[in-house]
Amino acid sequence: MDSELDKDIFDADDEEIRLVDSEVDGTEMYEHFRFVADKGQTLLRVDKFLVARMEKSSRNRIQQAAEAGCILVNGKAVKSNYRVKPLDVVSIVMDRPRYELEIIAEDIPLDIVYEDAHLLVVNKPAGLVVHPGHGNYHGTLVNALAYHFKDNPDYDVNDPRMGLVHRIDKDTSGLLVVAKTPNAKTSLGKQFFDKTTKREYVAVVWGVPSPEIGRIEGHIGRSLKDRLQMAVFPAGDYGKHAVTHYEVLEPFGYVSVVKCRLETGRTHQIRVHMKHIGHPLLADARYGGDEILRGTTSAKYRQFVNNCFALCPRQALHARTLGFVHPETGEEMFFSAPVPDDMTAMIEKWRNYSANI
Repeated sequence: MDSELDKDIFDADDEEIRLVDSEVDGTEMYEHFRFVADKGQTLLRVDKFLVARMEKSSRNRIQQAAEAGCILVNGKAVKSNYRVKPLDVVSIVMDRPRYELEIIAEDIPLDIVYEDAHLLVVNKPAGLVVHPGHGNYHGTLVNALAYHFKDNPDYDVNDPRMGLVHRIDKDTSGLLVVAKTPNAKTSLGKQFFDKTTKREYVAVVWGVPSPEIGRIEGHIGRSLKDRLQMAVFPAGDYGKHAVTHYEVLEPFGYVSVVKCRLETGRTHQIRVHMKHIGHPLLADARYGGDEILRGTTSAKYRQFVNNCFALCPRQALHARTLGFVHPETGEEMFFSAPVPDDMTAMIEKWRNYSANI
């Protein structure tokens, strides 16, 4: 999702980093640069508008940024031929915050599923923060990548033109793709923007959704009551369009194992959509799944559920599959990562319980 914009343009100290909602598929974006058009602004292509204000960036790189969905006007992604009007707010956004400190390489084990000269696919464990920031400046996936690439002179972990193309939550496990070149980052970012990637998750939810195969559609935006949560809103000016397809794989009466396929990729999308239809993810404290929402009131059952939470003390969500077109060869790539031990153990516990109800 990052462009080939020169790294230097993102280092300006006088620009506040803002978390913004955007049309880019794959999570929220961080604003790295912003301009407001004058009242007397004549109609002008946005790429020319930005080149005139960003002396260290070429028009070609601005256009690549637009193709990857990283140029916003009034919060909406635009192409490079958009004509800027008076008082338009033009932003350059990235899929990660601007790093406040130099990234330190740390020897953190990586479960590498695939690697070549252009990209790397990694299976992230639950509990590992993806990007440094907000007090997590060490022990992140980016720190681990810095160590992994420490002997690669062509990879700069601080350069936004390469690196992670998308994100998953700290306590979600599963597959992520890392671009090792600017061209790979631009190509993969565009695939996420165009919604041509293939992503499937496995989750354990409270109850059994009905119908057992369905489609959830509802705008997702930051909750008006709790800024740490996202929520579903009616179609309108607030929130962004989001679609999740789900299928029940194994019903256990009080809970079920489901697979979810993302058509879009909003922040917390599966967690929010499943809660919206009355089936929060098990152990998802942020969205109420850490309470007993189905079943009996007996002490024995409560103890059983608490034992399940102890086995998997995080939202039961795993990014199991990831598919995309290789940025250099054009080959269709498809990867899969097995459901991790904590979720597997909890699923087996529920399977045994339901068989004896």
